[in-house]
Amino acid sequence: MPQHRPLAVTAALAALLLAGCGAEEAQAPAPGTTTAAPTTTTPAAEGTAPAGEVPQGVAAQYAVLDEEVAAEGGRTSSGDWEVAYIVEPAEAWFETTGGEPTRRAPAEGETHHLEIIPIDAATGRIVPDVPVRLEVLDENGEVVDAKELMFFHAEFFHYANNFSVPEAGDYTLRATLQPPSSPRHGESVEELTLLEPATVTFEDVRLEPAAP
Repeated sequence: MPQHRPLAVTAALAALLLAGCGAEEAQAPAPGTTTAAPTTTTPAAEGTAPAGEVPQGVAAQYAVLDEEVAAEGGRTSSGDWEVAYIVEPAEAWFETTGGEPTRRAPAEGETHHLEIIPIDAATGRIVPDVPVRLEVLDENGEVVDAKELMFFHAEFFHYANNFSVPEAGDYTLRATLQPPSSPRHGESVEELTLLEPATVTFEDVRLEPAAP
């Protein structure tokens, strides 16, 4: 015996089918067009620079370095090296003792804080892990003070120590740089730089001990 659905039920089913078809047609792209996938923009991490730009901290480091070298020092070059120096009054610094930073004040008799900045001439980058020895020579060529320099983390990376200069005068600074002690990446030895030590001198550097 044939089954017959009530007219109201049949009409409701037809309405649902038409609604479904209408929704599919609305979502389908028009012929000949393409729909791009939605894109999201990931913000750059705070403190980083967009690709191709120098980070602010790095730019500031070299700007301060250039200013201080121009005002209180000088530059020279030797082979793969560019070397800058800066003369300042004796300074305090922090040393790590027992895991805690301890302030070390200038010792009695220390008159100047002498800085050497070794730079890779090919890239302009300050070079880490460089053993540096600095000698201060008087007008007769006699060494009045000589020290190994320490690597300092400051406004810009540099090597320095406090020196004792007996009296005001024009001196020669003689810096001897050894190749960096850090391991290197590279495809061959031929492409490596800064493999040779360098000794540079800065003449007629005026050193005047600060007034007591």
